[in-house]
Order: sequence, then structure tokens, then C-alpha cells
Amino acid sequence: FVAVWPTDEVLDAVAALPRPAHPGLRWTTRDQWHVTLRFLGSVEDVDGARAALCGVAAAAADVEVGPEVGRFGRRILHVPTAGLDAIAAATVQAMRNIGEPSDPRPFHGHLTLARSGRGGADLRALAGAPISGRWRAREVTLVRSHLGGGVGARYEVIERVPLT
Repeated sequence: FVAVWPTDEVLDAVAALPRPAHPGLRWTTRDQWHVTLRFLGSVEDVDGARAALCGVAAAAADVEVGPEVGRFGRRILHVPTAGLDAIAAATVQAMRNIGEPSDPRPFHGHLTLARSGRGGADLRALAGAPISGRWRAREVTLVRSHLGGGVGARYEVIERVPLT
């Protein structure tokens, strides 16, 4: 996938949010907090993906976090972000021939805090906590996801491309 990563100050604000034990909910960890600009799925041609990433033509952007924890339906608890629409669109364009087809839904920048199991935990009581922050997105990254081991995904940045 292609992502941008928050600064340590923003990560500290996210880490300070309450994370109560909740049946059926898996909390993400600090090293997993990013904003996905484009999901690629399995990519065999990593060099081609790296080359395509270099074609992202976008300016650095100020990213706003918050104003409160939200949810996507019954399965995802997240921190919304704003300010990455142009970078996401440029990423989708540059990476259009790489990986799986682009998701046709509109881009909704966010940091995923937790996921519920198939039964869907009731996230309403966990949403609404205030949070704010801001950072300057200065690069996009190509990330490899390593699954398994019972600890959730581990992410490896394999390419960094500065924004103009």
C-alpha cells in the first residue's frame, strides 16, 4: 500500500486516547498508525511499484487530525484526517496500473484505531473522544505488509518519495 505517516507529536496524541478492553475488538498499535492513500494488494513487480510511486506529482500538505474519534459502521474505530485529498488523488493516478484496481469509494483519510470481529462490536460508546493535531505530510511511502504471528500486521517501508 501507499501511505503517509504522522509525526511523533500526533502519534503521542493518538496514543493518549482511551483504549478500554472491549470484547471482540482488536486495538492497533503505534507502529501501525498511518493514512493509506492507495491499497495495492499483492504486488509481484516491486520495482515497477517503486517507479510508479516516483510519479506521484503532489505538493506537501498540512494534515489535520480529529476533531473526534469516529467509526466506519460497526467494524472500524478511527481518527479522521483532512488535507490529504490531493495527495491521495495523485497517488491513485500514479499507481493506477499497479496492484488491485483502485477502490471506487471516495477517499476518507483516517488512522485506524481498532477493528471488531465479524460479529461487529458496538463501537458507539468508544467513538466521540476529542482529539486534535496537525502535521505536514512531506513524503509518500510504499509499504509492504507482513501478516501473521498473532500480533497483527507489521509494516516495512520499502520506498520513500518526497512531495514537492
